[in-house]
Amino acid sequence: MEQGLVQVYTGNGKGKTTAALGLALRAVGRGFKVCMVQFIKGGGEYGEHEAARRLAPLLTIHQTGRDNWIFKDKLDPEDIRIAQEALALARQALTSGDYDLVILDEINGAVWFGLLSVEDILDLMAARPATVELLLTGRSADPRVIEAADLVTEMTEVKHYYQQGVPARVGIEK
Repeated sequence: MEQGLVQVYTGNGKGKTTAALGLALRAVGRGFKVCMVQFIKGGGEYGEHEAARRLAPLLTIHQTGRDNWIFKDKLDPEDIRIAQEALALARQALTSGDYDLVILDEINGAVWFGLLSVEDILDLMAARPATVELLLTGRSADPRVIEAADLVTEMTEVKHYYQQGVPARVGIEK
């Protein structure tokens, strides 16, 4: 890639991870190598993990986090430790020279919960090689991250079937 940029997909609407995976699919289709590090997304395998196995070695996904709820006012040190390990993995992927596109899925949420700092994200953005595209997803992106990014898309929920009691569905949400 000649020039990489920094993208942010944020907002309270559904579709941030899905849009990121769409970008990953487009990049893989052009022969780019893509790494996605998923923050705070434990709890079993999602459909994208099966897809990544089929698209390997061009698409790699690292799932991190535990299968539990995280409470901002009652952080578990284990969740902080796991987020810090994921941050180190993200930095290695970003600076290794092995990938054209690095997606840090739900990293904004990890900051919002207090598992990582805004400075952690800003440091990653500053460490990004000029030829690597970096995409940060998750609700509640910090204004400093938004300011530092090249592109910001906000997903806005208008209506969601979850409020009518429809749970996450295999192949659609997971």
